[in-house]
This record gives sequence, C-alpha cells and structure tokens, in this order.
Amino acid sequence: MLNALTLVTGVAALLLAAWCGWAAYRDQPTKDWHFIGMAVVTLLGVIQLVIGIVQLTRGEKAEQGTTIFVAYLLGAFACIPAAGLMSLAERTRWGSVTAAAGGVVMAVLEVRLYDIWGG
Repeated sequence: MLNALTLVTGVAALLLAAWCGWAAYRDQPTKDWHFIGMAVVTLLGVIQLVIGIVQLTRGEKAEQGTTIFVAYLLGAFACIPAAGLMSLAERTRWGSVTAAAGGVVMAVLEVRLYDIWGG
C-alpha cells in the first residue's frame, strides 16, 4: 500500500469527522458542503481500493493475509457512503453525528489497513 495515501485518507476522514461534529455541536444537520467533503473522502477510499487491488494482482502480499486486507479495503470504501446515506435519512443534528462517526470509523480502518499491510 501507499503509506502516504493511507495517511492522507485517514487525516481527511478525521477532518470530515471534526467538521460534521462541529455541525452537530451547533445543532445543525448535514448540509451540501458536508456531502462534498464526504465525496472527497470517498474518492480517496476508491483510489485506495483500486491501488490495493492492483498491488494484490501484481503479486504483492499483505502481511496479515489477503482476505482480511480486502475485507478492510471494502469496509473503508463503503464506510463514508453508508454514513452519508444514513445522515440523509436523519435530517437533524443526529445526521451530522452519524457522518462524524463515519469519519472516525474510516480513520480507524485506515490505521488497521496500515497494520494489516505490514506498515
């Protein structure tokens, strides 16, 4: 894996979590700007998914196993879109809390991906 991409994705997810958490603190639902932020973090997740799969097909191996690595890659890819959909369903401050929680989960998944790959 690309360590720089993992770091950038994790930091972007934490920034998104802080931004959505601030909106929840101010009793605001997720707004269009939050969804643009979620799209950026999701795009980073897609890039990471593609790079991870390409590296696996080239014969590189994850230190802790390919199956668990792919599972975490797919989880990181799906985390922010799932949180975004749930925040759309809840158009109160709790939608912002859901989006913030998704960002935190994504950051944790990035740390775990780094460990699984052998970082």
